[in-house]
Amino acid sequence: MRDRLQSKECARILKAVADPDRLKIIQCLQNGSLHVSQIAQALKEDIANVSHHLGVLRNAGLVVDEKQGKFVSYSLNPEKFAPAPKAAKGPKGGSLDVIDLGCCRLELGEDK
Repeated sequence: MRDRLQSKECARILKAVADPDRLKIIQCLQNGSLHVSQIAQALKEDIANVSHHLGVLRNAGLVVDEKQGKFVSYSLNPEKFAPAPKAAKGPKGGSLDVIDLGCCRLELGEDK
């Protein structure tokens, strides 16, 4: 059988996003790069916990990190994340942002 989904890789990525805290981190990073402490503050979570989740997302290729002095800035991987095409509209007409996981797409609605 031809594995069109690349099931092993797909399962690894889906496992990375199958956590509510990691999905919240993805939402935080929708508007641009942030430091761990900024994400932790936005989510009202411990820095150690957020760092762990960022490591999982980074290992799955969903976020990228960049050293900026003594801080590390995290952002969504542009190879996986892209603004939705103009044709993709949410239920109330607003655009959606999309993470293309290869095997499937995750659509992130706009803030309400």
